[in-house]
Amino acid sequence: MDQDQKKRLVAAAALEFVVDDTIVGVGTGSTANCFIDALAGRRERIRGAVASSEASAERLRAAGIPVFDLNETGELGVYVDGADEATRERHLVKGGGGALTREKIVAAASARFICVIDDSKIVTRLGHFPLPVEVIPLARRQVARALADLGGRPVWREGFVTDNGNVILDVHGLDIADPVGLEASLNQITGVVTNGLFARRPADLLLVGSDAGVQRI
Repeated sequence: MDQDQKKRLVAAAALEFVVDDTIVGVGTGSTANCFIDALAGRRERIRGAVASSEASAERLRAAGIPVFDLNETGELGVYVDGADEATRERHLVKGGGGALTREKIVAAASARFICVIDDSKIVTRLGHFPLPVEVIPLARRQVARALADLGGRPVWREGFVTDNGNVILDVHGLDIADPVGLEASLNQITGVVTNGLFARRPADLLLVGSDAGVQRI
């Protein structure tokens, strides 16, 4: 089974957690896109969705699914999104697509966060995938120096602007032994909007696509 097949498999499995007549939180990225495609078959049974990016909002609308602003909905029952890395403790690195801030907001506003990934994303320790950090443009160099002081090698994602009008620094070489502590420390750096560690609010459930089927963690 190839990676795309595994993504479609877990996306379909996530439909189990979608309750009729509710608004669903939807993430960003290739696996989230597979979930949107699967959700399209249920569009008559849900009220709509809250998207974590403009790209996902466009895909949802194209699938005939109404898109709501989170300020209109209050708490969501479930949020479904992928990840760039995940541990069996359900700590994640997200933000490869640059939507980490809105993803973190929607996850925080949801009673349950279902993370859908293929088995290549499971790691014993986070840090191999560069950690995205969203930064106010004025503070880019200042934040980069602070990240370097922490032992990372920040690289500006040139030519990319987030949906919030900010820039991304991808931090290579971090040894993430304490995801919860590092997430909090990075967010205290002046100029940082947020970072791609989802550890203080981890996923509630990982659905992992593999050759053997869908594993639940």
